[in-house]
Amino acid sequence: MGHHHKAVEQDIRNTYRWFDDRLPLLSFLKEHLADYQAPRNLNYMWNFGSLAGIALILQILTGLFLAMHYKPDVNMAYDSVQHIMRNVEWGWLIRNLHMVGASFFFIVVYIHIGRGLYYGSYKSPREVLWGLGLVIFLLMMATAFMGYVLPWGQMSYWGATVITNLLSVIPFFGPDIVVWLWGGYSVGDPTLTRFYAIHFVLPFVIVGVVILHVWALHLHGSNNPKGIDLTKQSDYIPFHPYYTTKDVFGLGVYLIPFTFMVFFLPEYLGHPDNYIPANPLVTPAHIVPEWYFLPFYAILRAIPIKELGVLAMFGSILIMFVLPWLDRSKVRSARFRPIYKQMFWLFVANFFVLGWCGAMPAEGIYVTISQVATTFYFAFFALLPLIAKYEKPHPIPATI
Repeated sequence: MGHHHKAVEQDIRNTYRWFDDRLPLLSFLKEHLADYQAPRNLNYMWNFGSLAGIALILQILTGLFLAMHYKPDVNMAYDSVQHIMRNVEWGWLIRNLHMVGASFFFIVVYIHIGRGLYYGSYKSPREVLWGLGLVIFLLMMATAFMGYVLPWGQMSYWGATVITNLLSVIPFFGPDIVVWLWGGYSVGDPTLTRFYAIHFVLPFVIVGVVILHVWALHLHGSNNPKGIDLTKQSDYIPFHPYYTTKDVFGLGVYLIPFTFMVFFLPEYLGHPDNYIPANPLVTPAHIVPEWYFLPFYAILRAIPIKELGVLAMFGSILIMFVLPWLDRSKVRSARFRPIYKQMFWLFVANFFVLGWCGAMPAEGIYVTISQVATTFYFAFFALLPLIAKYEKPHPIPATI
């Protein structure tokens, strides 16, 4: 028997070699997913990249099964979602996974971005890696916005109306762009149909950018908590089995709150008004986007001049593209940067304040708080060159 097993193993090896010689796909995957050399001191904040990838795959798979039952038509969309929830076998589960999955995807990506900010992962030679990550973030936001329109409830309709109208501030072409985007003179059936088409295709564009993102990462290797360049081979360990194991454990921990939300609180992060069918004749008392857009919504509403508000909202994300050039400090990790570290935590706290403001009505004290928080948001970036110049970093260790 032993001899037979050896022969079979040899046949498998030969087949593998034969195929790999003609298309080195398996050895490529082995090189980038198993043998990839990663710093041996990565902490659990480095789990969120792979978690984001898993969240993306879950959204694509659940979305595909939802697409089999959904009708992108203003007369049928709302009822088709109710049909999925009530009549389709396991439809409620697929929809809840997709709905809660979108929120958790954003939680993971926000932590992933925060990790990059804290440990200076955007600095040379990783500027393009950082830029590609921000492109993914923008594509995610576009995808999530269009996805929320599809159930065709009150928030779907009015959210789409408010946000697409922002493009009317573009000089000269603005109003025409809005009409072109709507496919008519208001948000209606053509809007829903095209948003469905774009919502379906963008995740695959995201997959493409994710591949570029990983490629850029593997070119110069991962950053590490100390933020120092590694010199010795002993500073590295292969991705498999060390980080695959760590990532699987991280996934297990992630799935605890995720599945809890899916089974017990699926509507918790949503808005009850989206269970009222879209009605162009009735405006909801408070038009609020999904929670993951709230900080940016607060920035938009903090500025009373529409054009400047829209500019600030888009600018708040676009400014992050130039972050590697704003922060001139040679030290990457906030561990060794006392002033930057404090600024970082203030920035995070301020981001939560902006989120809270975005959920509140745009009146009274809430407007004032949003304006202060918006000012600090941009001040963080504006002060980076000064911090880099005057900060006295702690001594950097020579090795991890």
